[in-house]
Amino acid sequence: MKGFKRITFNSNIMGGQACVRGMRIPVSLIVNLVANGMATDKIIKEYPDLEPEDIKEALQYASWLTKEELHFAVS
Repeated sequence: MKGFKRITFNSNIMGGQACVRGMRIPVSLIVNLVANGMATDKIIKEYPDLEPEDIKEALQYASWLTKEELHFAVS
């Protein structure tokens, strides 16, 4: 994986989903909150264990996951 230091995976936490720093806060939750217009400061107010860098890296991780590569067969 591309060197994400704050994104962790543990089969005993949230069923192995990508989470932030081993907490029960999945990346998918953060991405959903941002996608629905919640600002970083509001997210941190709701989840005080998070840091701004956690949110930034969660979004970077989600972006990295969606990088698409198209491969065309040459005939």
